[in-house]
Amino acid sequence: MTESAWMRWPSREALGREGLSEPRRLLAWAVRALVLGMLLWGVFTSSHLHAWGAVGAGAGVLVTALVSWAFFRTTLAHRLWPSLTLVTVLLGVAVAAQAAGLRVPALVIWCGCGVAALERLPLAAALPVTSVALAAYAAVNNDEWLTTAATVVGMALAGYVLRLDAEARGNAQRLLAQERAARAAETESAALAERARIAREIHDVLAHSLSAQLVHLEAARLLIEGGADRDKILERVVAARGMARGGLAETRQALSALRGEMSPLEDFLGELVATASGADVTVSGDRRPLPAEASQAVRRVAQEALTNVRKHAPGAKVHIRLEYAEHQVTLDVRDSGGSPGELTGSGAGYGLLGMRERAELLGGSLDAGPGEEGFVVTLKVPV
Repeated sequence: MTESAWMRWPSREALGREGLSEPRRLLAWAVRALVLGMLLWGVFTSSHLHAWGAVGAGAGVLVTALVSWAFFRTTLAHRLWPSLTLVTVLLGVAVAAQAAGLRVPALVIWCGCGVAALERLPLAAALPVTSVALAAYAAVNNDEWLTTAATVVGMALAGYVLRLDAEARGNAQRLLAQERAARAAETESAALAERARIAREIHDVLAHSLSAQLVHLEAARLLIEGGADRDKILERVVAARGMARGGLAETRQALSALRGEMSPLEDFLGELVATASGADVTVSGDRRPLPAEASQAVRRVAQEALTNVRKHAPGAKVHIRLEYAEHQVTLDVRDSGGSPGELTGSGAGYGLLGMRERAELLGGSLDAGPGEEGFVVTLKVPV
């Protein structure tokens, strides 16, 4: 046994009452009542005590109860010297009781001190106290030496077993507290992750919708500055209004996705290319429902890629390919290239960066760059 083990207190969880079952609480109170009853019985059945002697002995019992309660409180607070002082007072009370002819109360106090010291004090302090208490018990007890020795050993073992049991209960309480803290942290982390997911959904919907509107409104501004026909300007304004309506529909769709009410991915891509001229979609592999995060990533990348084609290569043909593999889904968006649009320089270019971050959060990847003809965006998401 190491030096730290000799000087280590039983934990506060072990010394406290938290975690005690109702039967054990009742048993503890029964033991206290039995000890108190033995003390009172030993006092009031002594034939040599007169009235005032009985009153003094009763006061001694009260003092013993108060000091015992104080000893339990100081040991719970891990205060060594006050605890040793109190247990010394109890041993002194036992000596006084023996001197007054109250043999039974003295034996009860000595046994109680020996057991309580082993249960509640550091071993380096408990062993001397227990040795003194049980030695006094053995010296006063007039039973056979074998019976006395067995009683002393039994009391020492009882105190140590109570100590081990209390430590086991204290460890269980600490583990339970740690588990509760871990669950609380996990719940908080899940809530923060869900908030982040909702924030990403709202940001991606608004970013796509507003970016598309910006394309048409900026074009309208350029047409007005260039003195273009009213019909051309009106066409751009109407297109921006359509994108606003589309953004509202996408917002509603994102809210539905957050509620778990998403339409099939293939239907979404079909509706997406139907609103874009010169775009088509093909689907290969075994179609199956995807996790919400993976499905939303595919939808947002497809939207962002089409928006970039309108902005940087207007009039280019776009081919979208969705491939279901065993462990991942791949989205490939290719355009045929074309002349840079008049809005090529508008926007900050954060759309694909945001999509790449979303893919990496899911353990996937997003590659974007020039292809054989135009621009290629490839998203791979594990499922």
